[in-house]
Amino acid sequence: MENQVKRSAPNMDEILAEAKKLGKLETVPLDWTEVYYTNCPLVSASNVDQELGWTKGEFKKIGVNYQYLRARQENNWYPHYIHNMDNLIRFGGLFPPVHVHADIRRTKLLGVTQVYEGGVMMVRSRDDIYRMADLKGKKIGLSRSQNKIKTDWWGIQEEQGIELMLRMNGMTRDDVEIVEFPYPDDWYDVPEMMGPPMENPSELWLKRDHKHDLAFRPLETALENGVIDAMYSQSKVLSVLSETTGKFKSIEDLSHYPDWTLQIANVPAAITCTAEMAEQHPELVVTFLKGMIKVGRWANEHKQAAAAILDKQTFYRDVEDTYEGIRRVDLVPNLSPQNLVSVAIGKDFMHSHGYIKNDFDVNEWAAPEFLEQAARELLEEEWKKRTTSKLPKAADPLSGRGRVG
Repeated sequence: MENQVKRSAPNMDEILAEAKKLGKLETVPLDWTEVYYTNCPLVSASNVDQELGWTKGEFKKIGVNYQYLRARQENNWYPHYIHNMDNLIRFGGLFPPVHVHADIRRTKLLGVTQVYEGGVMMVRSRDDIYRMADLKGKKIGLSRSQNKIKTDWWGIQEEQGIELMLRMNGMTRDDVEIVEFPYPDDWYDVPEMMGPPMENPSELWLKRDHKHDLAFRPLETALENGVIDAMYSQSKVLSVLSETTGKFKSIEDLSHYPDWTLQIANVPAAITCTAEMAEQHPELVVTFLKGMIKVGRWANEHKQAAAAILDKQTFYRDVEDTYEGIRRVDLVPNLSPQNLVSVAIGKDFMHSHGYIKNDFDVNEWAAPEFLEQAARELLEEEWKKRTTSKLPKAADPLSGRGRVG
């Protein structure tokens, strides 16, 4: 990208050592009879499953206690961003796990779900601004986290979206003024922000009106007050909440272009686990993915019901808006070639702009064998179930232990 800005990625070893010394990275002791999960408030099989409980049932079959990260008071929010628990599985936005694998610890990419489309440029609804060219010489906001322990995922997607929109309109950063808004972003171990232990991620939103909470739209106040003239927002998700107020409008939307490579903004949502879990306890990984496949298939077949569940946690306007947002989304995680290229696009942007220090090969990060084994076991369980009801005894497995297909 012409005129791009590259930052210097921090020394994560020193930062994490200092954070550990300050007690910010304390967690429950490692116990492989327990598996913890964490997810972002976006469209995923995990966010449907937290209401269905099917994955928990899969873990009960093998005698493992499967629970939410914050079900234990000892765990703060940091593992969600830096994966500092060996027995944790994360399903969420792309940029934090890319940062973890590049600069903190080795993980495995188990599956992804492509969800949101591109991003939009928002301005005040009554301003005489109707196209990107009208922003020449004007101010575009960019939030900037001051927390060095975790990656600045919000700022990354804003910067990525801004640069793409400028480029698609024959502009560069030199044509506008990028105004940074630093904020502490240090709430992850603060007792009042952690609250009491939560059995279910949905409990996080019971006391918080997240669809109208400006903490999730940090630049909206600056735009309304005229401190900036434009801001990036996620299309079809956060942008619709801003537009509903009548105060803002979108003048550019990356999802309107035929080029799908423009539509990478902290997605695809990624499932990751530690290399230790994958190597020492692969059965735990396979069990989790069996749950995700089952829930994803159910959600694909019952999109209205899935939308009612996801509306509790996502930023669509209401249930119907959530349904429209997920109508064409495949909620069964996969590692398709197109989605892996999408992951690489996000990773490459982070590396080129100094958000990560170390580069890596996305195809080597991906571990499709676990998803394949999970699908095989589900197929054979269904085969056994169906043949048992028709035959004196269950038929032989569908195949040997070779690869499926």
